[in-house]
Amino acid sequence: MTHWKIDESHSEIGFKVKHLMITNVSGYFTQFSGSIQTASEDFHDATITFEAATDSINTQNKQRDEHLRNGDFFDADNFPKINFVSKKVKKITDEHYKLLGDLTIKGHTHPIELEVTRNGNTVDPYGQEKAGFALKGRLHRTDYGLRWNASTEAGGIVLSDEVKLNMEIQLVKS
Repeated sequence: MTHWKIDESHSEIGFKVKHLMITNVSGYFTQFSGSIQTASEDFHDATITFEAATDSINTQNKQRDEHLRNGDFFDADNFPKINFVSKKVKKITDEHYKLLGDLTIKGHTHPIELEVTRNGNTVDPYGQEKAGFALKGRLHRTDYGLRWNASTEAGGIVLSDEVKLNMEIQLVKS
């Protein structure tokens, strides 16, 4: 069994949500960790766990980030972590996979499917073996208790329910 961990300094955990239904607002979690165990070279049998600190959310707007940390959204004081536990990896081609697992946000756990692109393996200048992946997915934030919204004067909504997930992950072999 080979053990890998997420290289936090070379990875990004990002998301986009539609604001006023006309533009996307992007954000990231800046504190996260993850571990991967696999017996195969191609990760088709990988077991993955991941967590992100909810108070590390960053959308480049201090006031918005504080709102996202409070009870209207992540309630970071009571729910400090977002967790993911894999259930299955489906290899589609040498570079494309589907990752199925359970995602827990704010005490709500639901299955999620992520599209994974394997970008390859390499050895860095320090002799560490690395592997790179890009992941994409979607979730409905209200499923996870992130229900805050408001109406505009024209009757539209401020935030979409759908959140797009975009992650760039670099693993380092332990």
